[in-house]
Amino acid sequence: MSIYADSSFFVSIYLHDLHFAEAQRLVRQHARIWLTPLHRAEWAHAVAQHLFLRKMSADEAQKVYREFQRDREARFWMEVDLADTVFDRCVQLTQRYASRVALRTLDTLHVASALELGAERFWTFDERQAKLAKAAGLNL
Repeated sequence: MSIYADSSFFVSIYLHDLHFAEAQRLVRQHARIWLTPLHRAEWAHAVAQHLFLRKMSADEAQKVYREFQRDREARFWMEVDLADTVFDRCVQLTQRYASRVALRTLDTLHVASALELGAERFWTFDERQAKLAKAAGLNL
């Protein structure tokens, strides 16, 4: 099964937020999940934001960065690049849905990425992305 999870999913796994248990359960039950450059960039930003807001120490942040890198090197995630067509799809989704659903650029980029990769499932803990993904025909 091809699964695209948005960045909130990766954040939950490594930063042990309120969705940690659900994210762990899903990972244990399903095939590997795609990891794109968009995920890596947004995930790194989330860790830095936690550090900035003093929700974690510098040592804790370094531990999380190492854990994520170790999982990447172990090929726990299926790393894929994104084609430039993702941005065209993002524009199309924005034009079609943004006037009805409050969306951020990253919301539409994640859904566009899932669609371009041909995902069978879309996992998110973000309500806006879930609404867009469902409207765009993705299974949640």
